[in-house]
Amino acid sequence: MSIVKKIAMLASVSASWYLHRRRQSARRTPGTVHVLFCMCDHYEPGTGKASVELGHQRVDDLLREYPRIADAHRDSRGTKPRRTWFYPPHYHDHGWLKRLVSLCEAGYGEVELHLHHGKQNPDTSANLRATLQRCVEEYALFGIFGTVEGRRQYGFIHGDWALDNSRGGQYCGVNDEISILRETGCYADFTFPCYNDARPRQINSIYYASDDPARPKSHDTGEPVCVGGHRHDRSPRDLMIVNGPFHPFKRDGKLRIFGDALDNEQPVTTRRVEQWVETGIAIEGKENWIIVKTHTHGASDGEVALGPDMEVMFSHLEAMYRDRPGYALHYVTARELYNVISAAEAGEPGEDPSAYKDYRVQPPRYDSSPEVMAASPELKAMVAHSYRG
Repeated sequence: MSIVKKIAMLASVSASWYLHRRRQSARRTPGTVHVLFCMCDHYEPGTGKASVELGHQRVDDLLREYPRIADAHRDSRGTKPRRTWFYPPHYHDHGWLKRLVSLCEAGYGEVELHLHHGKQNPDTSANLRATLQRCVEEYALFGIFGTVEGRRQYGFIHGDWALDNSRGGQYCGVNDEISILRETGCYADFTFPCYNDARPRQINSIYYASDDPARPKSHDTGEPVCVGGHRHDRSPRDLMIVNGPFHPFKRDGKLRIFGDALDNEQPVTTRRVEQWVETGIAIEGKENWIIVKTHTHGASDGEVALGPDMEVMFSHLEAMYRDRPGYALHYVTARELYNVISAAEAGEPGEDPSAYKDYRVQPPRYDSSPEVMAASPELKAMVAHSYRG
C-alpha cells in the first residue's frame, strides 16, 4: 500500500472510529453494560508449507496449552473462554480435524468453516457450491456445525480475506459467493476487518450484505442489524457480516491502524483490550451489549495465541468487565454470538445476553470417535480445482 493510501486510510478510519464511539456511548442506557468476547481462530496446522511433523506439533501444543489457559479464567456467568476454530478443508488431513474435535468435546470451543479458493485460477460458482456442500457433509461426520430445524448451519471466514471476489479476481473468482454461502447454510460471515481491498467501507458494524450476483464485493455496505428488524422473509441473498474492531492505535510513538488480530505483529496490550470495548460495536437499539470479535492464526502464531498474551488479555477483560461494577463479561463462540445478535434483532426483552446463546442455531454434538483421518478424494479434488498449497 502506498504512503498516500496509508495516510488516507488512517484519516478515514480514525474519524469514523471517533464518531462511532461517541455515538454509541451516547446511546447507552442506564444499567449493566455487557461485553461479549469472541475469539475466532483461522486454524491451519499445515500453513507455511509445514511438515507433517510440525503440523502434529502445532496440534499437540493446542491440545495441551489451550485447556491450561482456559481453565484459569471465567466470565461473569462462570463460563471459561471458548475459542472458535475456523478450519479449512485443505488441512483436513493426518487426523488433525479429528483431534481438534476432541478439544470441542471437552467443552473448549467449536469448529466452523474456513475456505481458501481461487488462488491458482478463479473458482467457479458450481465448484464453490459443491465444495461447501461437501465440507458440511464430511465435517458433520464429527458432529461439527449446529442446526436450525435439523439442517446444519455454519459460520464462515474467507481465506485471504477475499469474500465475494473482493480482491480484483484473486483468491476467489465468484461474484455470487454471498448467495451461495446462504444457500449452503451459512448463518454469518466473520472475516473482517482487514487491511487490503477486501475490507468493507462499513467498519465497526454488524449488518446484512445484500448480494449482487453480477458484481464483486457486495459486502462493502449493508443494512445495520437493529432491534425489531428481524424479518422471516429476508432475501436469500442477504448475509450477516460480523465485523471486529478497527481503530487508530498509538504504537512506538506513531499513530497506526489496528484491527482485531492477535498475532506476532499485533500483540495484546491492555490498552488494545480497552479500545476494542470503546469501539462499541453493537446491534442498533441494544448498545449496552458490546460485541468484541477478535481473530488469530493460532497454529502459526502460537507464541501469541497460546502464550502469555492470552493471560494478559483474559485477566484484563475480567478485571475491567467482570469485576468492575456496572459491567458483565460473556465469553461466547461465533455461533453463540450470532444467536445473541439474532435474539436482540427479534426484540427479545431479556437484559442478559447469556440467556440467548442457543437462541437459533442449536449446539453441535461433537464426536471424535469416527476413524476419519482426512478429507475424501472428492473433496480434495474440489479444493484443488482452484487452490493448491
